[in-house]
Amino acid sequence: IFAPYGPVALLSALFILVALLTNVLSNNATAILFTPIAVGAANQMGADPILFALTVLFAANTSFATPIGYQTNLLVMGPGHYKFADYIKAGAPLVIIMWIVFTIYAAFHFGF
Repeated sequence: IFAPYGPVALLSALFILVALLTNVLSNNATAILFTPIAVGAANQMGADPILFALTVLFAANTSFATPIGYQTNLLVMGPGHYKFADYIKAGAPLVIIMWIVFTIYAAFHFGF
């Protein structure tokens, strides 16, 4: 869907998709699931597959928005008296900031 808009749009869409799913799945499972998809998309576009694999790598580690995204989040939930909504309030803006910064960085650094 995003390929006609260029590699930056595809990288950005891939990043936010992986970032959203890594908050529900584990970061390892998300990375294993999306790396072949990202490399295949890069090959179809004629882009560097390493950049797409790095996109998955960075996005899979943005599991800030839920306590189930990463085991340490769940581990501190009880002793810290955190609620599920606390993770969303603090983590969702952080995921969005990471998405925007990565998109801008990829666009300028890799010359798209």
